[in-house]
Amino acid sequence: MIVAPNWLGDAVMALPAIADVRNGSPGLPIAVAARASIAPLFSLVHSVDDVVVLPRSGAASLKSYDTAILLPNSFHSALRVARAGVRERWGYRTDWRRWLLTRAIDRPHPDLHQIEYYQQLVRALGFSNGLSAPQIGVSDDLRGAGRRSLLDAGWDGRSALVAIAPGAAYGSAKRWPPAAFADLVAGLAEDGVTAVMVGAAADRATTREVVRELGGRATLINLVDRTDIPGLAGVLVHCRVLVANDSGALHLAAAVGTNVTGVFGPTDDRRTSPRATSTSHQVRATILAHQTWCRPCGLRECPLDHACMNGIGASDVLAATRQML
Repeated sequence: MIVAPNWLGDAVMALPAIADVRNGSPGLPIAVAARASIAPLFSLVHSVDDVVVLPRSGAASLKSYDTAILLPNSFHSALRVARAGVRERWGYRTDWRRWLLTRAIDRPHPDLHQIEYYQQLVRALGFSNGLSAPQIGVSDDLRGAGRRSLLDAGWDGRSALVAIAPGAAYGSAKRWPPAAFADLVAGLAEDGVTAVMVGAAADRATTREVVRELGGRATLINLVDRTDIPGLAGVLVHCRVLVANDSGALHLAAAVGTNVTGVFGPTDDRRTSPRATSTSHQVRATILAHQTWCRPCGLRECPLDHACMNGIGASDVLAATRQML
């Protein structure tokens, strides 16, 4: 059993490490244990045999597993599998949990990209590393469902689509201003490009601000809180580009083969930018950031003037997106 990270973006970045374990364990069943909000992602991953939804408390669902590889660094994740009676518990020696692990691996240099951080763990456990770009296959059924969702929401079925994801679950510091997203949508409309807005229920307040700032300047297809993770993947494969903050949607889009423009502020793009390659074609990822003395701070909320995000102009993001179109 592999215990997954708790955030969608991190879970996508863990996919190469999960593939490494799969490739190094032919014939053995591999399950991923994940929070309910993340678990649907792994229904799209062919290298996973089973998905276990972690309960809010307790660990009864983990009792049948012999070995757990812990991708999260937390003490709680190790305590959960220990209490479940999982005999072998492997992970990084972090968060005062050494005594809970049967194989404790020294934590690597902190400047590693998050994908490499996960892959280095499984390599230390004896699994050879393969490709370092997450890849997710989207079935024809999901593609069809995504197209129907777009058509039902007002897409004409012909115009080029660019998706925008203005939310970010970690905190407001990671969010590019709604007014900037609105200006981007208006600029795309001048090129005959239709924008479709995606996000989770937690993003509704932010997306309402985008709609308000946009006014009547352009048509915006709104699919916020209308798709689960597989449904979002089915929508994103129909989009030429996704423009997003450092968020789970950004990593999911790159993994399904959609070009991405990422707007980064308080987080370190050297560690968490999407790795964009595809078996069918080269996927492009453009990262835009405005360098300030305080970046990257990693804070959820900006205590200053949010200069790292306010300094990224809508015209710059529009130009980067046009290049991909």
